[in-house]
Amino acid sequence: MTTRMEAVLFDLDGTILDTNELIIRSMFHALRGVVPPEFGREHIIPHMGKPLREQLRLFSGRDDVEDLVKAYREYNLREHDALVKAFPHVAEVLERLKAEGLKLGVVTTKWRMTAMLGMKLTGIDGYMDTVVSLDDVAHPKPHPEPVLKALGALGASPRRTLMVGDSPADMESAVAAGAVPVGVAWSLKGERVLLDAGAQHIIRDMRDLYELAGLERGAP
Repeated sequence: MTTRMEAVLFDLDGTILDTNELIIRSMFHALRGVVPPEFGREHIIPHMGKPLREQLRLFSGRDDVEDLVKAYREYNLREHDALVKAFPHVAEVLERLKAEGLKLGVVTTKWRMTAMLGMKLTGIDGYMDTVVSLDDVAHPKPHPEPVLKALGALGASPRRTLMVGDSPADMESAVAAGAVPVGVAWSLKGERVLLDAGAQHIIRDMRDLYELAGLERGAP
């Protein structure tokens, strides 16, 4: 019998919210005229999940990227509602996990304002007992601080907490914090990258979390 979990933590972008296209388009917008013509999606995708300024410094080769951050955020906020949606079965899974008494949280490298925008747009904000955003930590993922902060807020045991994500940073943060790292098969980065970063499980459907949390799967 699978151990009954106390809590499930989720990354936001690319894990429970499909923000992939918004992020990629926002990045292209911010970097227009800064990167060479051959710069493409394949350059962006491996670094998604890292803090925005870190990505912009890497892609631009510049230390001062505040103008690029401003351009990114302007486009991102303008196009947000048209391009963001929840992945399949997210709301029903959150509702059941909550009803079964599990504590739920989001651990993201987004700013709190934009994280809350997406959660409210998709109607999942009410399920979360804690949200740890970039604003709340000194050291973002892959450092363990964000996961540890969420565990502390929930009063949950690391070994009885799933940390679900789509990037190596999510897996590495979970491992370092002692939580159970769970990768999502719909990650643009691919399953192998997540397994190499320490994922103990890969889910192919959000409802796969029921079994990992120690619950009956229920209807397919």
